[in-house]
Formats: sequence, C-alpha cells, structure tokens
Amino acid sequence: MMTFGPPRHSRRPSLTPMIDVVFLLLVFFMLAARFGPEAYLPMATGGGAATYDGPPRLVSIAPGGLALNGRAVTLEALPEALAPLIGSAEDVVVLRPAEGVSLQRLIAVRDALAAAGIGRLVVVE
Repeated sequence: MMTFGPPRHSRRPSLTPMIDVVFLLLVFFMLAARFGPEAYLPMATGGGAATYDGPPRLVSIAPGGLALNGRAVTLEALPEALAPLIGSAEDVVVLRPAEGVSLQRLIAVRDALAAAGIGRLVVVE
C-alpha cells in the first residue's frame, strides 16, 4: 500500500480579499451615486393642460438673439417688453427655440423670465 504522507488539515479561506472587494464596491457606488434632490425645470410642453388667451406672447429664441412676437429684443429687455402683454401671473408665455439653440440658452431665458416673476412658460417646437 502506498502512502502519500500525513493528511493535511484543510485551510480555511481568508476573508480579507473578499472584505477588500466589498469596501471597494462600497466606495465606487458612493462616488457614482447622486445625493440630494434632482434638478428639474418646471415647464409645460405645447398641447398640455395650459390654456392660452389674450395677446400673443411668443418668444423666439435663436442662437444669436431673441424676438418677442417677431420683433428683436435683448435678454435684459425681455421682461420689460412682456409686461404690457401680461395681465396676471397666470398668463402663459410661449418659448420657441430655433434649430440648433443650446439648452443653456433656453435655461438663461427661462431664468430671466422667472426672475421677473413670469412663471407660466410653455416650450414648443
């Protein structure tokens, strides 16, 4: 009969590498996760529940400038130019960005109108 030596006791696997992997995954997911509230723009799209009445209030947004009802206007003068057309805070202002207008430009116009107290905005194509 052949013998191969004394039987060895089986070693228990070390848990240290598994714990290291768990901590690395924990750090990864903590860095990849978003904490806090999501940022969003409260705007309605055309054809929604917003009703339109009164004089036209169409703000055309082009890459190079703005137009209110077809007449050129600057971003700083836009709230003042809209004032005679708005009767109450519930009146709707329609924003129409042109082809190639960046989202940042649309947000800048929205922020300028929100700072002036104009809150009901509808975006159309």
